[in-house]
Amino acid sequence: MSEAPEVMNIRQASSYLGVSPDTLYKYVSEGSIPAFKLGNRWKFKKALLDRWMESKSSGGEMTQVPRKTPRPVRQASAR
Repeated sequence: MSEAPEVMNIRQASSYLGVSPDTLYKYVSEGSIPAFKLGNRWKFKKALLDRWMESKSSGGEMTQVPRKTPRPVRQASAR
């Protein structure tokens, strides 16, 4: 696997982050990820993405996904 370039397009950044391009566009539209436009294309600096990921993982923003409570097992009725 080759190293990620210093400046990435949406496809490269989504692959680098492990999210879909649609998810990355959502983050951009929310303003929650560092990005800039060059012409009409979104660009992402690797160093800023690394810092952003670090802040998400160490900044106490990790959230737990609520788990569903398991349903009780039904007992088969004796007939």
